Amino acid sequence: MNIEEVSEFFKLFSDRTRLEILTLLLEGEKNVTEIATSLNRSQSAISHQLKLFRISNIVRTKKIGKTVYYTLSDHHIKIILEYGFEHIKERNIL
Repeated sequence: MNIEEVSEFFKLFSDRTRLEILTLLLEGEKNVTEIATSLNRSQSAISHQLKLFRISNIVRTKKIGKTVYYTLSDHHIKIILEYGFEHIKERNIL
């Protein structure tokens, strides 16, 4: 096991904007314009974050014409996000 790689992986979940992007992608595939509009952020800022996700295999892409669509790369990412939200929800109930 490589602790450094796992540490770098979890760092990607530590930024609010990146978590907002991932939460949107839980709903299904989206392009940069849709994400930027939903989050009221610039397309360049969103593209930068998506590049980090692509490099780390957190999202995958599909190109249709000139438009690139992003989705979560696999069910592991969805589970990590859902467990994180569930943990916070349970903590706030106690």
